[in-house]
Amino acid sequence: MSLHKVLIADYLQESSVETPVLAGLAEIEMAMARSEAELASHVADAEVMIVFHDIPMLTAATFDRAPKCVGIVRAGVGYNNVDREAAGQRGIVVCNVPDYGTEEVADHAIMLLLAVNRRLVDCDASMRRGEWELRPILNSPRLRGRCLGIVGCGRIGTATALRAKAFGLDVVFYDPYKPDGLDKALGLRRVTTLQELLSQADFVSLHCYLDAHSLHLINAQAFQAMKPGAILINTARGPVVDQRALIEALESGHLGGAGIDVFEHEPPQDARLLQHPRVTLTPHVAFYALEGYEEMRRKSAEEARRILLGEPPRNPVNLDHLVPRRSP
Repeated sequence: MSLHKVLIADYLQESSVETPVLAGLAEIEMAMARSEAELASHVADAEVMIVFHDIPMLTAATFDRAPKCVGIVRAGVGYNNVDREAAGQRGIVVCNVPDYGTEEVADHAIMLLLAVNRRLVDCDASMRRGEWELRPILNSPRLRGRCLGIVGCGRIGTATALRAKAFGLDVVFYDPYKPDGLDKALGLRRVTTLQELLSQADFVSLHCYLDAHSLHLINAQAFQAMKPGAILINTARGPVVDQRALIEALESGHLGGAGIDVFEHEPPQDARLLQHPRVTLTPHVAFYALEGYEEMRRKSAEEARRILLGEPPRNPVNLDHLVPRRSP
């Protein structure tokens, strides 16, 4: 019996994690493409594609070149770089790996919150200058009893909220997509509008998915609705925040600070943001831990295996667009 073909489209240069999962079922090809055009010559025989983030978008052009393709697995949480509708119209199921980095991103969000509030970077820089003084942390407020607003209470938002409760923060969340009762199950407060959350939160941590509804969700009006001196944490997606409005809110002094791991344009180029004294930055690394990275790759391969075996995938994200699925 001939083996199926799984194409790893981008990012990876080796398949040490994927090979054991697919052994005996599929051979793996590494395309190492950086664009849809570079991928074109590799897709004709691909039955499942595992896609990372180097290729900006997979469109109908790719799917039409891949008549044997039955599934696309986005190795990660976000799937904005796959045209889900175009894939579904061709019977191709699109899946993601929604849970691999839950702990890491929640930990990172709390780390950024603490770093900004406790002026970690300023204190470190002061000591490296040979200083030994209180000045860098002056006016840093007590954490316990202050309000953390969570925007988006899915897996990562929930994990962040539970960590925040251990620090004595009063946690409130806004998520119009979650059913009633989640607040009771988690022991959190819930509000029904973003405005209500922004008006009371001392810290705002973003954990929502990027789509047409959340693009620039945090804009000039949102910043104006925040309490003076509030701190913004973003480990979700960069375009959820209007970067120009963010910089204006920082420069006006209305926003007390920010901890940012994701950016509207990556890597960021605006020196006003990169050099702002009240901002702590990390280079889109909140998702990463050695164990989590291996988990992401393994679960991507396991999803590809299920698809090739004709089993139901665990995490499809385009069922609303999917015509009868192609068979492997």
